[in-house]
Amino acid sequence: MSENITILVADDEDRIRRLLKMYLEREGYEVDEAENGAEALEKAVEKDYHAIILDVMMPEKDGMEVIAELREHKATPILLLTAKGEEANRVQGFELGADDYIVKPFSPREVVLRVKAVLKRSVSFAPVSNTSVSKDLVVFPHLTIDHDAHRVTADGTEVNLTPKEYELLYFLAKAPDKVFDREQLLKEVWHYDFFGDLRTVDTHVKRLREKLNRVSEKAAKMIVTVWGVGYKFEVINE
Repeated sequence: MSENITILVADDEDRIRRLLKMYLEREGYEVDEAENGAEALEKAVEKDYHAIILDVMMPEKDGMEVIAELREHKATPILLLTAKGEEANRVQGFELGADDYIVKPFSPREVVLRVKAVLKRSVSFAPVSNTSVSKDLVVFPHLTIDHDAHRVTADGTEVNLTPKEYELLYFLAKAPDKVFDREQLLKEVWHYDFFGDLRTVDTHVKRLREKLNRVSEKAAKMIVTVWGVGYKFEVINE
């Protein structure tokens, strides 16, 4: 299952890169390293990694700069490495498009589990079905979600989403007209307790709408803000 899966580990501490590389290679992953943010960004743009483990505090470019610039080009899943007291950085990372975070000091086994979870949710890691008939399709006018392939199309055009953006859309679309508050969405979509800024949800909704709107204005309008409460998915039939 891990054959040809490539991971980029970016951290300015050599011992952390070596430790993560050792544990990830035990799982059969191919691991590249970067010792600063500029190198990490260059490698991440040039090569299609399945996931990136990215330290926040790095020379030349910090992790936030790398995420912001990389998201202009790719939706590669990103796991942030943050120090224990850097909650503000975690919030900012989520707002910029990170998919998960790992707090230092960390257990290497936990990192492996987090990587596996992100890969499982990732569009780029989704297995290709041997049959042309999908078993898990969510179909609406103007929007189709093929959950077997983790593929979203709006008015016939594929939309490139990060794993977290995809999860958010899929979660809302599975329950049309049901309103979810931000706390519910953080719990259900982010999959673990996150005591951060609720604007994380707002930012992901905004990014999701923008991406959908590039190909289908009607698909974008299906994600509805319920003022004072949260968000819902509303089917547009026109």
